[in-house]
Amino acid sequence: MSEEKRVIKKYPNRRLYDTATSCYITLEDVKKLVLENIKIQIVDAKTHDDITRSVLLQIILEEESGGVPMFTYDVLTQIIRFYGHAMQGLMGNYLEKNLQIFTQMQERLQEQTKAVYGDNPMLNNNVWSDFLKFQAPAMQGMLTTYLEQSTNMFVDMQQQLQDRARNLFSGFGFPGYPTSEEAPQPAPDSTKKNG
Repeated sequence: MSEEKRVIKKYPNRRLYDTATSCYITLEDVKKLVLENIKIQIVDAKTHDDITRSVLLQIILEEESGGVPMFTYDVLTQIIRFYGHAMQGLMGNYLEKNLQIFTQMQERLQEQTKAVYGDNPMLNNNVWSDFLKFQAPAMQGMLTTYLEQSTNMFVDMQQQLQDRARNLFSGFGFPGYPTSEEAPQPAPDSTKKNG
């Protein structure tokens, strides 16, 4: 049975109303709910459309605008290029899986901290907070590099799939695909000796 989501209504005046607490909240409050792993659903109060994604993207935009951004220019432009592309669905799943792996790595680090410093939650939280204060820029850089490399691998995989499809369909004379006579031939191997 799935966990019920906390419903937040967004009114035309842009105010957010938390139906669980019967009070108005801010984007910062929505961010706190996300950080507390509370499942939320944000609906337009007038149309009843689910606008959760757009509000979450707004929170990400605010986070990216202040402090140290997580996404580089290259990552953002590569993500934009996937919209409307045949590989768009795969890219979303690919990024989601990579973020899950990164989250699992973070959980393991926290478990290792518990193993070293015991089960004292105050000590664990302080140690983890101190560690992150000094290591946050390095960890953020590591995450950015990891995502860039993952995205580059995905782009390379996409290019290889396109090349293979082009080679596969070149003999059938489909529009946009050269016939086998027109298909570009691989360059001769320059390491072989004539003879």
